[in-house]
Formats: sequence, C-alpha cells, structure tokens
Amino acid sequence: MTIEDAAELRLQQMHVITLEARPANVEGSGEITIRDLLRNALRMRPDRIVIGECRGPEALDMLQAMNTGHDGSLTTIHSNGPRDALARIETMVLMGGADLPLRAIREQVAAAIDLVVYVERMQDGARKITQISEVRGYESELITMQDLFVFQRDGFDGQHVLGELRPTGIRPGFSDQLTSRGLDLPLNWFGFDGEGVFQADRN
Repeated sequence: MTIEDAAELRLQQMHVITLEARPANVEGSGEITIRDLLRNALRMRPDRIVIGECRGPEALDMLQAMNTGHDGSLTTIHSNGPRDALARIETMVLMGGADLPLRAIREQVAAAIDLVVYVERMQDGARKITQISEVRGYESELITMQDLFVFQRDGFDGQHVLGELRPTGIRPGFSDQLTSRGLDLPLNWFGFDGEGVFQADRN
C-alpha cells in the first residue's frame, strides 16, 4: 500500500493499493490526513506500507506499523543526515501530542528501522546517495548506528562532483535474517574478497 499527499509513485507490483490524502473543503470539513489513511491501511493487512513522506504525527503510527510485522515498509524524511533523521522522527512523534517518555520513543525507533539511506543534493545539482547507515539498537539511552557505505568525494571537475559510494567493511546485522529467507548478500558488496578479507586492509 502506498500513502501519499499527492499520488506520484508508480509501483509495478501485481497487488498495489494507492491511498491519497485529501485537504479540507472550503467549509473546513472532509479532510483526510496521512495519519487517517495509515490507520485504515493497517485494517487491510498489507504486506508493505510505503509512505511518500513522513512529516507529522503520523510518524508514531508508522513506527507502530513497522513494529507489528510490516517488514519492508519505508518512508522518506527531510533531514541533515542519518542520525538527524532519527531525531526528527522523535520530534514528530512528540509533535503529535503522544504522552510517551523519550526512552519509549527511541526504543520504538530502534526496533522499527533497519536502514537509513541518506540522499544529498551535491553542488552540481545531482542527487547522490552519500550514506547508508544501519540502526543497530538501543543502548545507554541512545540509538546506536553504524555506517555501511559512505560517499567518498574525489573532487570536482567544474561540472560534476567526482566520487563513489564505498563500503566501510561492516556487514549489516540483519544479513543472517536475509540469508534465512533465501537472499544472500555477496561479501564483495561490503568490500571483502573471496577470502573474507576487507580490501582496504589488504592494501
């Protein structure tokens, strides 16, 4: 199921339901928010929930959905980086008037989210993935994260930013889960050779 302010996603899967928010009419009634749509989506028992953009109190509903068996769900958030994205989720939950301690919110975030993919607009106007970070869990009052891939900039040729997304040598903690479902992540994706040695270490 896709939930958006304005329907833009065009998914090619066989079974897709698209839900679109609706503003209030001139009389101030009839509004249907993303939060309303998300709550109704849960009644339809979807396998995946995709929210076009999360920017309000619907963040809490999204976290609860991710923590009730909807693996593979995703959303987008505007932020200054992967860690800031998690802080923004905390803020949005609190904006919704949720009477929850910060610890409970952070535990929900840590349990719900596996990966944060950060896309940055470069000085040449192009958008590039500059970080892929894994959420490792909740420890000592903080959500722990680690970078799996980081964009290494090699310069600017006057028109384009040069560089590439490079592995940090860390395999994601959920690799075994994927393997158990028949999806193997090749070691070379993470910078390891056939012997399991990280290429940067060998150089």
